[in-house]
This record gives sequence, C-alpha cells and structure tokens, in this order.
Amino acid sequence: METGLAGKGVLVTGGAGGIGSAVVRAFAAEGARVAVHYNTSEKAAEALAAEVAGVAIGADLRNEADADVLVPKAVAALGRLDVCVANAGRWPQQDEPIWRLSLERWNETLAANLTSTFLTARGFLEHVAMTGSGSLVMIASTAGTFGEAGHADYAAAKGAISSGLLMSAKNEAARIGPGVRVNVVAPGWTVTPAVMARGLSEDHFDRATATMSLKKLGRPEDVAAQVVVLASDELSGHISGEVITVAGGMEGRLIDGA
Repeated sequence: METGLAGKGVLVTGGAGGIGSAVVRAFAAEGARVAVHYNTSEKAAEALAAEVAGVAIGADLRNEADADVLVPKAVAALGRLDVCVANAGRWPQQDEPIWRLSLERWNETLAANLTSTFLTARGFLEHVAMTGSGSLVMIASTAGTFGEAGHADYAAAKGAISSGLLMSAKNEAARIGPGVRVNVVAPGWTVTPAVMARGLSEDHFDRATATMSLKKLGRPEDVAAQVVVLASDELSGHISGEVITVAGGMEGRLIDGA
C-alpha cells in the first residue's frame, strides 16, 4: 500500500537508538529523506545517516537552546520537514520505589523524556504553523498506561506524553489546519539491543508476557511500522489524538507481592 512518504522530510529524535534506528530505516524504505538526531551517539547516528542517505544532527533536547535550533537545522539539511518522530528518551535502569526516589533522578528522568518531547513538539509545531501541514508522532510507553514499579518517574513522564500533552497538542494543531496531526505510539516490552545487552532471563520473559495475548516480545520493527502508518497522510489522514499500543495485547503488569 502506498504511504505517500516518498520525498518527504522526516526528523527522528533519538534516531540512533534501538527503536529510533528501526524508525529511521522504515521511513527511508518508503523513500523519505531522514534527519537522524542524536545527543551522545554521534558515530552511530552518522553511520546510520550514511546508510540511508540522510543527515545526522546533534542536540541535547533537555536544553532549550539546543532544542530550539533542531527543527531549523533539519529543515535546512533536508529542504523540507513534513514528519517529526519525538522518540528521544531514557529509561533509568535502577529500581527505586517512590519512598527512595530522589528528586534529582525524578527531575533528570522527566527532563530526558517529557521535557525533551515537549521541546521537540514545540519546535516542530512552530514550523508547521508556517507550512500548514505536518504529522507529529510521539513515543510513549505502556509504563505510562499501567505504571512501572520502581520507575514511577519514567511512567509519569510517558503517561503525561500519552494523555495531557497528546490531547492538548492535537487540539492546538487543529488551530493551524486540518492537515496537521498529532499521535502517539506506546511500545510495550521491546527487544532492543540495550535490552539484550542487559540480558533477558526466562523468568523475565514469562513475567513480561504474562498479560499478553501474543506470547512474544516486540521488535523495534514492530514499533517502526506503526509510526510510519500514523505519519502517513495517505494511511492515517483522518487520525489524530490517538494512542497506538504495540505490546502484543498486553493488559497490565504483574505486581510484586500481590
């Protein structure tokens, strides 16, 4: 099926990561030209950009000054910008219940996930307000829907993206015009290179898939496919303000001690 993305300009934040790189390759496969954003993964981003004939652009999206120039740099490099995928984020590995969660980590996690997404959305929608059309896809998580014990900071950030930020942004985007859409993809357990590096025990697999109707973990490509579908005006031109969950039919998380 034709996506209509050939020749379009696409910005993917966190584009060198596990899900981000799959998203970059998926858009490139549709004929789009892609800007691969990175913060610390410069070499990986440049290699991926070379692979897909795109460009790599660095920025610390927790920093307002850096974030404010990302979209203009992408427009200058690509010649146009039609789609933005706000994928950049960070999951803190250490399990910390709320009663031990430091304010420092809380602030760092919200900055890396929620603030970076807000600043990306702001920059893209400012550009779209001048062009009159565009599709923003933000990446959240099932942690924002079901919570995640030991990671309340991450769950709160992702939950804010898929609720208040999404619904406000899609209504505000409508002020620009009917050609501007905002949606969210919320992955569940996804086997990225980072997950594999940490290791995945049989017990972990069983717990992760316990409430899934499809007894398997997702792949970055599963997430990327839904991002492309939502970004496409041909396939999703009448869809805005929606959360597409890519989690194998997940209905919740197992609770320790319950």
